[in-house]
Amino acid sequence: MKTFTRSDVEIVSRESGFSGFYRLDILRLRHRLFDGSWGPELQRELFVRHDAVCVLPYDPWEDSVVLIEQVRIGALDKSERPWMIELVAGLIDKDESPETVAHREAQEEAGIELVSLAPITRYFPSPGGSDELVYLYYGLVDSRGAGGIHGLAEEGEDIRVSVWSREEALAAVENGLIDNAATIIALQWLGLHADRLRREAGERP
Repeated sequence: MKTFTRSDVEIVSRESGFSGFYRLDILRLRHRLFDGSWGPELQRELFVRHDAVCVLPYDPWEDSVVLIEQVRIGALDKSERPWMIELVAGLIDKDESPETVAHREAQEEAGIELVSLAPITRYFPSPGGSDELVYLYYGLVDSRGAGGIHGLAEEGEDIRVSVWSREEALAAVENGLIDNAATIIALQWLGLHADRLRREAGERP
């Protein structure tokens, strides 16, 4: 079976359609078809974003997760509840590592310190029209005392932090209360790996 690579796509032209905090590029391109020939020239719009970091803060000693809640404009037209229950997350600025972003956002958005950090996966959330790549992490935390309202006032953030048992969080995925991709992926991963994480954590320091 043939495996295609970046060399099997020809970018004919690329123009800027909009440039602000985000960017929209207009591309004309063609790519090889599965029969080996070249397909027709296509026009596609590409939403150009910073890559993102998402962190699942998990306390293996309490078997609990720290989740945040804030309003999301993308859900306004399609949900009666645009305040989404999410992971700690942030965008990667220039010259920042994903790990640096993870630690910073944990403090800014949730008021917690990550004891350690380990990758879960990387994925493209919407590759049909966006180039965003998400770095998904598991962060070891002490959830005792976590909670309250956090976020940066100068960025208009109003973020509620709460601690959920693993069972409660997985039930919220099952019943649709949690309905965003990063949080669903991370919690399903936790459902598979929590027993191992709890064994590896040992006694609370």
